[in-house]
Amino acid sequence: MVIPGLGFAALGAAGLMAWAVRGRSSNLLSESVWRGPSGHRAITLTFDDGPSESTPAVLELLARHGARATFFQCGCHVRRLPDITRSAAAAGHEIGNHTDRHPALYLRSAAFIRDEIARAQASIAEAAGAPPRWFRPPYGARWFGLRAAQKAHGLTGVMWTAIGRDWTLPPTAIVERMKRATRPGAILCLHDGRELRHRPDIGPTLAALAELLPWWEDEGYELLTLSDLLCRPN
Repeated sequence: MVIPGLGFAALGAAGLMAWAVRGRSSNLLSESVWRGPSGHRAITLTFDDGPSESTPAVLELLARHGARATFFQCGCHVRRLPDITRSAAAAGHEIGNHTDRHPALYLRSAAFIRDEIARAQASIAEAAGAPPRWFRPPYGARWFGLRAAQKAHGLTGVMWTAIGRDWTLPPTAIVERMKRATRPGAILCLHDGRELRHRPDIGPTLAALAELLPWWEDEGYELLTLSDLLCRPN
């Protein structure tokens, strides 16, 4: 027997679950932000999956334009390249937690999620000199147990206003995506690593940055760390 409306209810539940896991504005599975206040002409540029051997080139470009960024780093890479994490922190950039080994968190146990976050938190704190206050889940996917794990470490989740898809797009397309998304309070996501790869090729990211950084300057935008963007008075 078919119960009237059951199919629509199932579809609705599936849609709600998908939004809870991946929706940028969802707070159902963990506390999370995806944009900052719009009262100032300021944005935050974030980088995921590092540190990598290519991160120093990103740091050099940012320094050239007086820009500050937030780097969401994986614990395994921090232990591999602690000097790069230290250099980023010493240059005034902020280091966030991106788990230890970049796994997708959905369908994982609460214990698995706690361990991934705790190991990365400890490794970053040792290298950077302070524990992160921001967390970005790999692939932007959250799951049950994440809220408690974030709370245990004083972390707030961070999604993004727009993501550059710089692991697959050419520089011109990355630039266009970022320009379209640029507005006061935007949190923009690029990558200085490629998941767990060593010595990744981030040439498209670097080429896009070389064009975007002077454009943001010309447009009058400040590039701030997440803490500066989200915690300053509006």
